[in-house]
Amino acid sequence: MTWTFWLIVITLGGSPTSSPTAIPFLLGGFGPVFGAIAVRVRRARRGEPVPVRTVKFRQGVRLLWVLPLLVLTSGSVVAGALLAGFLGDATVSLSEGKELISSVGGIVPFFVSMLIGGPVAEEPGWRGTAYPRLRASMNRLRAGLLLGAVWAVWHLPLFFIGGTVQAELGLMSWSGLMFSLSVFPVALLTGYAYERAGVAAAVAVHLGFNATMAMLTVESPLTQACVLGVQVALAGMLLATRRDRRTGTHLQVAPQPGQDDADVSRRIAPVG
Repeated sequence: MTWTFWLIVITLGGSPTSSPTAIPFLLGGFGPVFGAIAVRVRRARRGEPVPVRTVKFRQGVRLLWVLPLLVLTSGSVVAGALLAGFLGDATVSLSEGKELISSVGGIVPFFVSMLIGGPVAEEPGWRGTAYPRLRASMNRLRAGLLLGAVWAVWHLPLFFIGGTVQAELGLMSWSGLMFSLSVFPVALLTGYAYERAGVAAAVAVHLGFNATMAMLTVESPLTQACVLGVQVALAGMLLATRRDRRTGTHLQVAPQPGQDDADVSRRIAPVG
């Protein structure tokens, strides 16, 4: 669905912020949410239970993790930028970030646009739906890396849409490669956040990464590589300090009226 909308934008050749391409561009970004809705509706119609590893909607005190995880993710980007500066890369600057904030009407519209255009549009699908289905049959690391690979491929059309960050980086460039690789540690961090406090925490991590990268205008391969290294280390540390409990490899499907055990067994399948 995402690629269909974004291919329309590529065909029309317009800017993602102007008519008539703005609408299909926005709808494409919400592809993971549409996919999540389709999966949930299908599961409900078939009477299937919630997948293993799905976080309960009401998190209570667990939501206190949201802000620290946002700060931690933003801090990892800043740390990577500082490391790059120490290594001699002085390309990171707040000047372009300030211009970006000014161009959208201020700090509040900036964060609202950053929140909607990425975290809110994607996380209910990636982490809220796909991740727990993968976790039902594989460990946290494997699920995060597999979803990261899908996530990286999902971004590919953006490299061909003028006006996007990806198009400015270029697909066949070191910066483009670093962007694609950066998706993997972010996928691990958002997966960790989801298991801590659900979609809200995953949204916070996604927002912290996107907003800080935009404000610092991180585009050089060296700075991207430093941010990537810091986030790989952070993801590894967080995953190592949280026990990976396995609960089973299959969905548990309750028998419906009129079904025998053989009918039920045919409906049970791995979710990976």
